[in-house]
Amino acid sequence: MALQVIEETATTQARPGAVFALLRDGSTWPDWSPLGSFELVEPGDGVPEGLGAIRIFRTKRVASREQVNVVEPDERFGYVLLSGMPLKDYEALVTLRAENGGTTIHWRSTFRAKVPGTGWLYRWQLGRFIAQVVRGLAARAEVSAVG
Repeated sequence: MALQVIEETATTQARPGAVFALLRDGSTWPDWSPLGSFELVEPGDGVPEGLGAIRIFRTKRVASREQVNVVEPDERFGYVLLSGMPLKDYEALVTLRAENGGTTIHWRSTFRAKVPGTGWLYRWQLGRFIAQVVRGLAARAEVSAVG
């Protein structure tokens, strides 16, 4: 099955540290994304949502269980999907680049569909969802940085 790729980019006037703080704190995600709720199932190394942390995010129909696999403060944050969607090898990496006094956020997700022929559909649906997440993250980071 073909590897599906979703990439979204947004800019914010907030510094990378403000954006990273939101990414690292799953409890904020329902405030700035379409996600309905958050639960920390297992803490990670050093801090609750550090490397290896297991988090569950819920929407109306889906509970996705994810594990944090990349933590590079103010630069990169990533996770892999453990369960909750009919996808294999799902991985997301968010890269933050300081630029013009703010931050460029680049979100890249890759996966393979478990059911042959459905990859394009999940890429389309998740692409729309991730676009909302990235825009919400950028907007919330600006508010957090000002407030």
